Amino acid sequence: MNEREKNMVEITQKAAAEMLLQHDSILVLMHKSPDGDTIGCGYALCLALRACGKQAQPVCSDEVPAQYNYFTDSVPTQTFTPQFIVSVDVADTQLLGDTLSVYRDKIDLCIDHHGSNKRFARYGIIEAAAPACAQMLTGIIREMGVPIQGAMADALFTGLTTDTGCFRYASVTAETYRTAAYLVEQGAQNGTINRLMFETKSKAKVELEKLAMASLQYFCDEQIALICITTEMMQAAGAVDNDTESIPSLPRQIEGVKVAVTVKQKGEQDFRISLRTTEEVDASQICAQLGGGGHKAAAGCSYHGTLEETIEKMVALSVKALESSV
Repeated sequence: MNEREKNMVEITQKAAAEMLLQHDSILVLMHKSPDGDTIGCGYALCLALRACGKQAQPVCSDEVPAQYNYFTDSVPTQTFTPQFIVSVDVADTQLLGDTLSVYRDKIDLCIDHHGSNKRFARYGIIEAAAPACAQMLTGIIREMGVPIQGAMADALFTGLTTDTGCFRYASVTAETYRTAAYLVEQGAQNGTINRLMFETKSKAKVELEKLAMASLQYFCDEQIALICITTEMMQAAGAVDNDTESIPSLPRQIEGVKVAVTVKQKGEQDFRISLRTTEEVDASQICAQLGGGGHKAAAGCSYHGTLEETIEKMVALSVKALESSV
């Protein structure tokens, strides 16, 4: 445990709201390979802060996908010297990426819902029971007294629905549904958003899914399903990183599968692993053994080695986790 982790002060949603209202020129950091939750939170918070007359800008090491333009276009770029730095949906400063790594020791407030959070900020609000950071941020913005409407409601609903798999996951609580209902009441375009997030795919993504599922392998009496996404597959499909976002959930949909492993190539011998599990197996505990983390049913980590070594390692860890769950 480092000094930052020992010294982080954990605060409430109300205290976080008060802290945000006390500062100006606020930079909001999102994690690399951004998903709907970190993007929705980053842009919603900036809209809320700007509504209070503050300078605020969301930033990410990677480009924000165009599919989120329905709310990101409402946040024109502001340039300023930050006086206060917030991270949203970021469990570890390693997830900030190269461009934002300069801020890893300068984060004032961390808002996150990962139990594996490294507690790297001066202050933090960590709610591991929340299935999406957007659920937490909706509460914080309401504590700020800022009306949630328009693009802000869309951004928060996007974070909520994407991180819960359109409210399918076991992590969804009664409070999640209440939050969703509130956002819809405030004007969130729930039907349009769910169609864009879950029912609209680029042709490149469809091709990549076909190639990835063609690599499917079963282990441990077909309780483990593993697929690969290689650089060659990405090139053949004409796909970009954002096209891989929902693929890790595909092998978990197979009857009898308890551990779904997706191995994605990031370099010649560098791989990013995404795990999706059923209630019997804790994905975050598996990934923690390789320096990763996440949630019980969805987690990730990295591994350096050949593709064959990576597969062998992930299968071994998954088998051990399955045996421990019996």
